[in-house]
Amino acid sequence: MFILIPVDGTDEKASKITPLAQVKKWALVSFDAGEVQSVSFADDRHETGESWIDFIVLKNKFENYLDFMEEGMMVLVCREEETIEEIMEAFKFKELDEAGI
Repeated sequence: MFILIPVDGTDEKASKITPLAQVKKWALVSFDAGEVQSVSFADDRHETGESWIDFIVLKNKFENYLDFMEEGMMVLVCREEETIEEIMEAFKFKELDEAGI
């Protein structure tokens, strides 16, 4: 499965999630069998090279997420996680919130 995260850079370890208005890069995480398989970065979310993205993780519940839902993505929201690693750890243990809840 693929998970999209708006981030502030291309460093897998140091990049932090950012609000949509401030996004610099889009991290595309390939997640399978309970582990991160790979992380790639794109300037535009439509340039990830994947035709189907399962989830998007947003910084907060006040982001405009309707476009993502219309594309079939499940929208998740961070609690206190900031880095890709923290977000994926929370994803693994179902500690991210669904948008609108």
